[in-house]
Amino acid sequence: MLESCTPHHDYAANVLTALLCVGLAISYLPQHLRIIKAGSSEGFSPWFLLLGSTSSASGMLNIIVMQWSIVRCCRVVTFGSCIESVAGVIQLMLQWFFFTVILVLYMIYYPPHLKFTEVDVDLHDNRPPQHVKTSVKTDAWRLSITLSWVVFIHIAFITFVTFLLLSAETPDLPGRSPQISLWATFLGVASALLAALQYAPQLIHTYRLKLVGALSIPMMLIQSPGAVFMVLSIALRPDTNWTTWLPYAVAGVMQGSLLIMCILWRARQHRLNINDFGQPLDASSALLASSDGPSEVARVPEDGLPLQTAVEDAVEHHVRAEIEDESEDANEEAPLLKGRKEKRGHALRRWFGW
Repeated sequence: MLESCTPHHDYAANVLTALLCVGLAISYLPQHLRIIKAGSSEGFSPWFLLLGSTSSASGMLNIIVMQWSIVRCCRVVTFGSCIESVAGVIQLMLQWFFFTVILVLYMIYYPPHLKFTEVDVDLHDNRPPQHVKTSVKTDAWRLSITLSWVVFIHIAFITFVTFLLLSAETPDLPGRSPQISLWATFLGVASALLAALQYAPQLIHTYRLKLVGALSIPMMLIQSPGAVFMVLSIALRPDTNWTTWLPYAVAGVMQGSLLIMCILWRARQHRLNINDFGQPLDASSALLASSDGPSEVARVPEDGLPLQTAVEDAVEHHVRAEIEDESEDANEEAPLLKGRKEKRGHALRRWFGW
């Protein structure tokens, strides 16, 4: 044990790992604050969060298994040497933790109006139907709850199996047992496959939504180039192989694709004068969207009339209709003073007609 626990100093790798740990915290902070500040996690795909959480958990446990002999040396070396030797493990643990916090915030700040279904109640008095919220969960909210439980069960299961196999390993034997090597390979390959599939549902969801939503572009701007240094830092660590760094290489490529899509949608939102959630940014856009909701504004044909022109035409048409209505009433046979009942009936007809 003492001979195998001789500290090996690699200052370049240590500095790179330290910078990446700080960079992870800085890169994820805008995403966490964006969800909290907006009070909404709309725009995230629950499948993206499921695959990302399970992928990062598998990658974290992969490096723990691969460097278990180094981790055990913390019992006989100084605290500084221990931190230096397990810096790669700490790095991937931070990656898992910060991403899982996004899942937690997603559940906490899930839009309330999307949690339960609504039904239209007809009032039978010429008024528009009233939207009444029920206690029945929507399919999206039910799916999010189910996938959150899947994430919890997954991390609990693979953690139990990992430390069960590690506790059964004989520390005096050189190298890893076949069971440990097979489990480490399984964790690494599973993490890579989950990372490859992770961004597929988010890319599809963002493409269909045509909005940035709660996604943080600054986070992706930092993390996409940082994936190169992440892979390099892991590859330079002792007792690691391709199964450890492959998931982060795949995730970096997919995240870069999502970043490009979000930049394109942000430019489109600027042209349509709407925010990241599809809500109009000025009063004229709000007036146009009052009947169909803000989501319809996001889908106004880009080659149609400008919003200001459309609003002015609608107001002019409404004023002209009122003038014509009043001119019909002001004829020669109409009394100079209308009765109170007649005025009330005319007002009711105009109100319900509107």
